[in-house]
Amino acid sequence: MIKVFKTPVENFFHWENSTPENIYLNQPLGDENKQYSFKEVGNQARRMASALKAMNFPPQSHIGIVSKNCAHWIMSDLAIMMAGHVSVPFYPTLVAEQLNQVLVHSECKVLFVGKLDSWKTMKDGIPPSVKCIAYPSFYDGCPSTEIDEWDSIIKVHEPLQKNIQPNPNDLFSIIYTSGTTGVPKGVMLTNNSAVEALNYTQYEVQLGTENARFFSYLPLCHIAERNIVESASMATGGTVFFADTLESFQKNLQEAMPTHFLAVPRIWTKFQQGILAKMPQSRLDLLLKIPFIKAVIKGKIQKGLGLADTKVILTGAAPMPPSLLDWYKKLGITIREAYGMSENLGAHSIMPAEAVKSGTVGKPYPKVETKIHPETGEILMKSPWNTVGYYKEPILTEGLFNDGWLCTGDMGEVDSEGYLKITGRVKDMFKSAKGEYIVPSPIENMLAVNPIFEQVCVAGAGLPQPIVLIVLSDIGKNMERQALIESIDMTIKRVNPNFKNYEAIKQVIVVKGGWTVENNMLTPTMKIKRNVVEANYKNQMENWSELNESVIFE
Repeated sequence: MIKVFKTPVENFFHWENSTPENIYLNQPLGDENKQYSFKEVGNQARRMASALKAMNFPPQSHIGIVSKNCAHWIMSDLAIMMAGHVSVPFYPTLVAEQLNQVLVHSECKVLFVGKLDSWKTMKDGIPPSVKCIAYPSFYDGCPSTEIDEWDSIIKVHEPLQKNIQPNPNDLFSIIYTSGTTGVPKGVMLTNNSAVEALNYTQYEVQLGTENARFFSYLPLCHIAERNIVESASMATGGTVFFADTLESFQKNLQEAMPTHFLAVPRIWTKFQQGILAKMPQSRLDLLLKIPFIKAVIKGKIQKGLGLADTKVILTGAAPMPPSLLDWYKKLGITIREAYGMSENLGAHSIMPAEAVKSGTVGKPYPKVETKIHPETGEILMKSPWNTVGYYKEPILTEGLFNDGWLCTGDMGEVDSEGYLKITGRVKDMFKSAKGEYIVPSPIENMLAVNPIFEQVCVAGAGLPQPIVLIVLSDIGKNMERQALIESIDMTIKRVNPNFKNYEAIKQVIVVKGGWTVENNMLTPTMKIKRNVVEANYKNQMENWSELNESVIFE
């Protein structure tokens, strides 16, 4: 049944009124769980909204959130909406200088500070003019003894009684991009965009699911998690389960048994490696050929992953190798690619559940228009939920649109059946010494088939032939050196014939260590910061390209 949704906060009001005792938020804390009903979440959010209103800021003031995902992240976001302000969430991995840049740029009046790994590395970046409010002390890393604490504040404020009716043209959030190519930009999103996106994506993401369960672990400050967990849970009246720690992740996921689950490609690769570590590919292939054992094996793996009840399984944020999608499909797990960006509320296209087409990111949602720029190959799109622009950046906003079409920065193709294929990033193209343009993404996707590779980056601007930098997976790290070299050589021989001669990989560089958020090689959503990675190895790449070996160890 097609529903008519309102803004996220108004959708919450509906469940707060109609199902007050239903559990909305499930927060694990070690071996215990704190459960919050819609009534309790509403009570706490309304009290905090009263506290925010008592500060007498102008309507639509900007209120920040910096925390890992947890129950109070959503409560504070609700409080901001209820008070008529604009939420500005930040990545919990930011250090002082980075946090200062976005706090000052966004003109935040208040900052909610929650579950963190390192408060001490970020607190010096908070301007004195910004009032800080800490989440309750039971969250790890929360500075509740240093700044005003949530529970003490809501005790002295009565719950806000009036249900706000947001103005459609007002902002509900400013989301800062992860900054893969430079300084983060503040994407302005209106209430109307949130409503339109919910109403026109509801069928494909099954927002009519009863007793929906969501598992929240990807950053809530990112548009994908904000949609698939926070906004969707307020629309469905479902329950949100959180991951407590990295160590408890699998246990928390098994307990949640979500109906909706989103993971970026790197996590799907990690899951695959975990399965293959327990059961080698050869044995798995053999067991999947035996009819009466096949179903048992599939069920056991699905239950072990915590995905036995999942109806909507999505991947996004980065390209997913078709071979990995096919690998999971053999286990009875159909992963659907979704494509979007902060600038279009993360909703451009999605793979139809009943008509999966490998190598594409599905078909555009209803109300989305897509076209390909005839010269650059860039994907352009229109939708009712596109951003109104970048906060305080009129020149960047002007460059974001081309005659009313949103410029995605991605290159792509639309096939005869209407499926969209991503072929690369406009800014990722580089020119070889021969003057030929090389698009790295298609080459990387084919290389990523080999499970010994955990991270892959094709580079080589100004070199005669491209080279590929790789980080080994645990499987690769445990292989004998000669077997590893042979596996890499076989992969290159398989991949190169699929591309033009000037695109052929000359060498594979096995780098030391890994690329992480902490060493600034990855964004908080685990996308490779290509410019940072290339800059890190730039001085060595020319020397490597002059060597005769096909596989080089840093």
